[in-house]
Amino acid sequence: MTTPHILLNQAIKPVQNIFCIGRNYAKHIAELNNATPSEPLVFLKPTSSLAHCDQPIQLPTFSEDIHYETEIVLYIKENCDQISKEEALSIIGGYGIGLDLTARDIQSQIKAKGEPWTKCKGFRNAAIVSDFVTPSAISNVDNIHFSFKQNGILKQQGESALMLYSIADIIVYLVETYGLTEGDLIYTGTPEGVGQLAPGDQLEMTLESAIQTTLTIAK
Repeated sequence: MTTPHILLNQAIKPVQNIFCIGRNYAKHIAELNNATPSEPLVFLKPTSSLAHCDQPIQLPTFSEDIHYETEIVLYIKENCDQISKEEALSIIGGYGIGLDLTARDIQSQIKAKGEPWTKCKGFRNAAIVSDFVTPSAISNVDNIHFSFKQNGILKQQGESALMLYSIADIIVYLVETYGLTEGDLIYTGTPEGVGQLAPGDQLEMTLESAIQTTLTIAK
């Protein structure tokens, strides 16, 4: 199996673990009527779920309700098993924008049974990413703005200032709990406005003025 990779300023970088943070924006928690976590809510996606924006995205056939969730994505540039909050940003090699796709109908069934989230979060193409830019392209990590449009209609706007757990908080927690490895990706959570995808959708994502990318949902 080919090692998955991302492009960071046109340099090919390997991907290792894919960490995702759930319920990190208060209004998104409210729209899905979920409980607010007392610590970062972490789940994993397999590397086989990774897909780049430049390819048409095929939705799975086992779900009738695939939702988009737009998120800031971090690329970790070095191994780390201990770090302070003040140093946390230093291990970020790049910033991207991505979609955490969720089979919402399957997720509801799984949550009711208390079962793991893998099927609803880890299917093929469930972790979509743009190219990445180096940290110097981001002027203020504490207030990163990003957006998502579906067929030309603005559906999500987010800013990192509204995260319940900041980017630095997330990194410290992941390092302390799991350790981080060069090549890890971190999906940092989605704001309100999630919704259903359909075959043929034309999607647009932006991260500040640093990234503007488009993608298509296959028919």
